Amino acid sequence: TERDATSWSKSKLKEVLVGLVVEGEAGRCEISDLKHVEGEASCNSRKGKLIFFYEWNLRLSWKGTVKESGEKHKGSVEIPNLSEENEVDDTEINVSKKKGEGDVLKDLMRTEGTTKVREALRDYLKALKTEFTLGMILPTKATVGQELAAERKLSGNTMQDSVSPQPLDIVGVKIPTVKILMREIFNSPADELYSIFTTKELVQKFSKCPAVIEAEKGGKLQMFDGRVSGEYAELVPSQRIVLKWRCRSWPEEHYATVALNFKDMAAQTELQLECKGVPVSNEDSTRQCWKQQYFEEIRILLQQSQDNME
Repeated sequence: TERDATSWSKSKLKEVLVGLVVEGEAGRCEISDLKHVEGEASCNSRKGKLIFFYEWNLRLSWKGTVKESGEKHKGSVEIPNLSEENEVDDTEINVSKKKGEGDVLKDLMRTEGTTKVREALRDYLKALKTEFTLGMILPTKATVGQELAAERKLSGNTMQDSVSPQPLDIVGVKIPTVKILMREIFNSPADELYSIFTTKELVQKFSKCPAVIEAEKGGKLQMFDGRVSGEYAELVPSQRIVLKWRCRSWPEEHYATVALNFKDMAAQTELQLECKGVPVSNEDSTRQCWKQQYFEEIRILLQQSQDNME
């Protein structure tokens, strides 16, 4: 299988780079914009291994203030070839500045700034290899067995000290699990937000994939090309949804319990998510899945429908 990571990458690169602050003796600079993003990225799964291809040509804008004089200056950062052929440390990063004074800021961007930009590029690549690939490799029976055996060994007291501040719920085949709590505010009344989680057309809109949504007790749920599946356990219109929910990459037949509580606050809604029974090893990827593939995409969908109304 191959997945195109181009549009995901564009927003991820923007997320990790824009707003990056560089401070030093000379003053303070900030990456203010991702001016130019050209290239592509994809991920292939072959024989259970993931292979990544990416090639980017980036141009960033920066602005800064000199500490002593308070002068403001602008410039740009060019990254002509970020690709899998080069290590991030070997990737060329060119800093330039608009004409005039302020070379101290250019030097700051060349030294500290370049280091910070490389860190951000590493964050992007790390996310490409973890977040983006959520559920791409199906674990074989053998690996699931090995993981369970390893986790069983750990599920004595040592697990509880090392992994999570919350008590671990041990479920089914004794997989150590954690509970994830998240809160998000959406610019939408609760009934509208509730319908985004329970209406097939709206789910398909924000997830950009065909979906199965049977929004009734015991009804099936399938999203993101089958990478997420489950069923509806409880539905209280505009107030609460409870799901049996799992990612395809989890041990077979293992489900988490997801409770979504909608708190109406005039024109906004606070959504409280509680996800119980997440395998310890999948805690970060599950959190990212909800944040990026659900909440961020739902925000974009709400913004689009508001724009259309206007």
